[in-house]
Amino acid sequence: MSAFGQDKTEKQLLTTIIYDLEYRFLFQFTYANDSVEGITVALPKKNLTFEQTLDYLEKETNLVFTILANNFVSINKRNKVLVICGEIKTSTGDPIQNATIQGKNKSTISTDQGYFELELRPEEKSITIDHLGYQTLTLYVTSFQRDSCLTIYPKLKTIDLQEIILNNYITKGVSKTSGGGFKIDYSNFGTLPGLIETDVLQTIQALPGIQSADETVSNINIRGGTHDQNLIIWDGIKMYQSGHFFGLISVFNPNITSTATLIKNGAHTEYTDGVSGTIIMNSDTEVNTDFSASVGVNMINIDAFADIPIGKKSSLQLSARKSISEFLKTPTYSRYFDRISQDSELDNNNEEASNSDIEFDFYDANLRWNYELSGTDKIRVNFLVINNDLIFTENTVINSEPISRQSNITQSSIAGGLWYERNWNENFTSSLQLYETDYRLKSTNANLQQGQRFLQKNKVSETGAKLNTFYNINKNITLQSGYQFIETGITNLNDVDTPVFIEQQVRVIRTHGLFSQANYKTKNKTTFFSLGIRYNYNDKFNTHFIEPRVSYNQRLGKYFNLEVLGEFKHQNTSQVINFQNDFLGIEKRRWILANEEDIPVIKSKQASLGLQYNQKGWLITAEGYHKIVEGITARSQGFQNQYEFVRSVGDYRVSGLEFLINKRFTSISTWLSYSYVNNEYTFQTFEEREFPNNIDIAHSVTWGATYSFKGFKVSAGLNWNSGLPTTRPLFSEPVVGEEINYDKANSDTLQEYFRLDFSAIYDFNLSKTIKAHTGVSVWNVTDNDNIVTNYYFLNQEKTPQEKIKTTLGVTPNVVFRVSF
Repeated sequence: MSAFGQDKTEKQLLTTIIYDLEYRFLFQFTYANDSVEGITVALPKKNLTFEQTLDYLEKETNLVFTILANNFVSINKRNKVLVICGEIKTSTGDPIQNATIQGKNKSTISTDQGYFELELRPEEKSITIDHLGYQTLTLYVTSFQRDSCLTIYPKLKTIDLQEIILNNYITKGVSKTSGGGFKIDYSNFGTLPGLIETDVLQTIQALPGIQSADETVSNINIRGGTHDQNLIIWDGIKMYQSGHFFGLISVFNPNITSTATLIKNGAHTEYTDGVSGTIIMNSDTEVNTDFSASVGVNMINIDAFADIPIGKKSSLQLSARKSISEFLKTPTYSRYFDRISQDSELDNNNEEASNSDIEFDFYDANLRWNYELSGTDKIRVNFLVINNDLIFTENTVINSEPISRQSNITQSSIAGGLWYERNWNENFTSSLQLYETDYRLKSTNANLQQGQRFLQKNKVSETGAKLNTFYNINKNITLQSGYQFIETGITNLNDVDTPVFIEQQVRVIRTHGLFSQANYKTKNKTTFFSLGIRYNYNDKFNTHFIEPRVSYNQRLGKYFNLEVLGEFKHQNTSQVINFQNDFLGIEKRRWILANEEDIPVIKSKQASLGLQYNQKGWLITAEGYHKIVEGITARSQGFQNQYEFVRSVGDYRVSGLEFLINKRFTSISTWLSYSYVNNEYTFQTFEEREFPNNIDIAHSVTWGATYSFKGFKVSAGLNWNSGLPTTRPLFSEPVVGEEINYDKANSDTLQEYFRLDFSAIYDFNLSKTIKAHTGVSVWNVTDNDNIVTNYYFLNQEKTPQEKIKTTLGVTPNVVFRVSF
């Protein structure tokens, strides 16, 4: 409800008030002089929004104020009745019958010839036109002429199988879908604590059940799984790299990401891999007819973006980002650099050797081209390049002679895709996508004391094709089916020059997949049910996988929703750590393919049950789940205890509960979430067959609040958890022989984790066509030394000494962006 008030003792001419509003809100008013001549009105309050001010003026003057395109507002006298008419046609000129035309108080349907008439009240400003298979269209009443009928051509729509059931989940722009996933719309996004830009991989960590055990975006844990068990898709292309600055910043440029979807369970059958979760990112799929651009800078990088119309049927979107460290070493950069250099070759300065001439650089570039061949055919081309480079010089003195050699590490990705969609008719749509994605990790490590050069490479090359078909059986049932082919090749190289040792492994796997899923919703949208099955054939091992998926959402009364989700999944790729100093100790994980010997195909099963309550700004959700993941390798878990060099195959089982309470006011949203997890390994060949998972964080609590007023947004939040498991040396006998004698694996816990974050954003207009965005954030306001990794080694006295790795300390960041 909007409340209006005014100073009844002071009235001014309406024309004077209009002049003031044009200055304050950057809108222009258009009107006939005789419509407003001599009208006086009490001044509207200054704290009203522009829309509230117009509503107030309409009430006081009995005039009609209508917002038009390009920031224009028309003022007209109020008429008693307005009759509009139109013809609704397809792009080929055929009439569309039985389309629903809805006003505020009345509605009608189009005839066999696509014709309609609708009687409207004077205060009604828009109508909506809806028809199965076409995009819902909203038209302003001012689009219709009094002496002629308007011809309307709705666009065919790609079938969206996921209905939104909860809006503004935690913050503006985050929604819960009928399939159990979370959809994030960055065109209408609020803010989150510690973030000043729309980083997808940081955003999803605010949701229950999602966290990063070491605070990096290259180690996101979804319900107790490792990062390599996440399927990350950018515009339909599988990505094998997710982090700049070796994990501290997402590689996916915020400027080009339009929407994102997170799926923890019940993924659609068109998706394979990702036994723990699925993260889907999409750029804008529509042709943009207006040019737009922006340039921004923060304390880590500078970026530029442009959306360029090419005629009426095509648009090109370009985006690029580059680090500024070669020009300016900011406090933020220093914090990030100290974080990645912990326990690595960069951290090995001592009496025998030192490092100098350290240079770090990262960049990414994106291209997206949309082209509407016709009213029924669309083409999209995507291209992405990502790169991280770190170079430094290692120095020492041998036999009184100074020696220097260069070490370096490069992490890069190149990906491209071609997508074609055709709307055959209002009930049937098909799409075909082809893509290629290549990932490379390479390092050269100079060992000056031994006169040795160690070269390591990890390369992934994947080609994929997917055919999707969408069919509307009726208004309540849709069917999606298709075929997918994926060829994945992975190369691993270890090359030592002295003594000469070369080990190279090249493996390729080809898979064929068939999938089908039926989706049902009732007319009143109280029931959503989806049931599907996926069949995969692996020609390398001649194996077959049949994977059912299910999602069910039922509204119970007005305020409750019941949700049931389940899935079977598998994946052929995983990441392992051979040695903790691999790739200079900075990026230790390398991708490998299953071989059905010591590296099996990973399989998972998961089921969950949830209940949601939503009324008057209150949202309360509770969800319990159980997940079994089989076929993991000990090398993929990052052990740094008695099992560090043991090769074994096992599984883990996770049972958990996720709870959220969220209260939303007009300008304020605040939430509190709690997660409980019991995550245990089973390795048959280990001394302890069952013990806590390396990322078994039993208790996690997140609190956050956001406040928005006009262009100003501020948020603050805290994260607490009970700490990661760790293995200590046995207190009574810490050393046996020349080795550390460990207690039971993961029988102890690191200190509790606590982090408080803050961010503030302000959007304002520099002129009618130029907008500005500025913001400031502080990560870890209290500068807590949160420990995320520890291990033990024998010092010179042959006693165990602990080495710890901490997260970012207090880290500020500032952003400024100009858009036009």
